[in-house]
Amino acid sequence: MAAGARGHDTIQHKTKELTPGRRKMWLPLIGLTGLPHLGGLYGGFITRKEVKTWYPTLQKPSWRPPNAAFPIVWTCLYTSMGYGSYLVWKELGGFTEDALVPLGLYGLQLALNWAWTPIFFGAHKIKLALMEIVLLTGTVGATMVSWYPISRTATLLMAPYLTWLCIATSLNYCIWRDNREEKKE
Repeated sequence: MAAGARGHDTIQHKTKELTPGRRKMWLPLIGLTGLPHLGGLYGGFITRKEVKTWYPTLQKPSWRPPNAAFPIVWTCLYTSMGYGSYLVWKELGGFTEDALVPLGLYGLQLALNWAWTPIFFGAHKIKLALMEIVLLTGTVGATMVSWYPISRTATLLMAPYLTWLCIATSLNYCIWRDNREEKKE
């Protein structure tokens, strides 16, 4: 037998097979990592029209991120928070009693995240959206605190999201402040 063939056999022998148990682990990984994107897709559907019609009529601060940045940033943030939730889920052995608070807070912040876009872009309720995003930002902070003892990596994966929410909250505030006369709420 040639040396190359023996090496191939050795590598093949050492490669772990994708057993049914390993296959089952891929489903939660993909599902939990992908879950936040569902709300993002819905939000994108809502904002598509409004970002071209209503949003340009608003006074916005000069420091705001360009519109093109939002889908890119949110794709990264949704992926990182989703993967973080998978790490917490995995560390706690799934949806167990121990997972109730950390994954419950995560679910709450995800629902709040998904609700902001219909409030701001769909209903044009800038002040209500501001109150909602403040609550969302606090809930993300609480989620991170609950995740820290479980998985520091998962917590760090949420840090860019919290940072972005602080920027988004400031932007929402400035838009509310600068458009109060036109948008009575």
